[in-house]
Amino acid sequence: MPTALITGITGQDGSYLVEHLLEKGYEVYGLVRRLSTPNETRIRASLDRLVVLEGDVTDQSSLNVAVQTAMPDEVYNLAAQSFVATSWNQPVLTGDVTGLGVVRMLEAVRHFSPDARFYQASSSEMFGTSPQPLKNEATPFHPRSPYAVAKVYGHYATINYRESYGLYCCNGICFNHESPRRGIEFVTKKISDGVARIACGRANELRLGNLDVRRDWGFAGDYVKAMWLMLQRDEPADYVIATGESHSVREFAALAFDHVGLNWEQYVKIDERFMRPAEVPDLKGDASQARAKLGWAPETSFEALVHMMVDADVARYNQA
Repeated sequence: MPTALITGITGQDGSYLVEHLLEKGYEVYGLVRRLSTPNETRIRASLDRLVVLEGDVTDQSSLNVAVQTAMPDEVYNLAAQSFVATSWNQPVLTGDVTGLGVVRMLEAVRHFSPDARFYQASSSEMFGTSPQPLKNEATPFHPRSPYAVAKVYGHYATINYRESYGLYCCNGICFNHESPRRGIEFVTKKISDGVARIACGRANELRLGNLDVRRDWGFAGDYVKAMWLMLQRDEPADYVIATGESHSVREFAALAFDHVGLNWEQYVKIDERFMRPAEVPDLKGDASQARAKLGWAPETSFEALVHMMVDADVARYNQA
């Protein structure tokens, strides 16, 4: 039975990945931070089938113990301070968790499980304002937030450990991927939750920032399959994971409101508080290498993703 260790297991991606690995017969270990109130909502259905280890990517000793305990065949490093807006208010913390946290995990693997295959969750935000309209693995990075800068650091650290120590390390440069399990601080979840609240009579407006920002949005459940596929290849490599389409925040909102029979223009208000110091206007990815070498392709359309998120939030409010 193969063994996997996942950091960030309580997050959106971690919860989908643990389900995917359990379906494939893995023994799964998940690293969680010690909190006064455990954050197990997303993995509650899988808790009885996985081993939870306490640790933190800012604490080297806890990572060493986690790797020694799990002795994993595969390590998926998904832990991060992953909210771009928060990275402007907490840039040092973001650098420590999202950047240096990668090196700490790599060090733990190098010393205690050097044959393990390592996946690093890189981000499309690393491309920033790079002028190439369709981003691929060769596109230069131009990060535009502390979060993106930290991700670039982790990305190159992963390549460095692959080239310097011969570790099997892959970077998955994932473009935006959403789901009903997305955190409320992300604009997609803010929209689906806001639409549900309005549809259920609990609110009468939705405040958003820049509606013209465009992103390549896919379904997180599809993207974790690509993460697993990367670690099944004979040789490690880095891959862009994306749909190849970009849509604006305005389009997302319009689709979400339309799904419940409402006109978005009657409810959406622009709020300057949600504007960022530096914005990336458009991100769109070219996943042709993942298609060719991994046999991966997104299975969920943009419209289906929006409808899925709205339906889940409407159902949640109707049950409350």
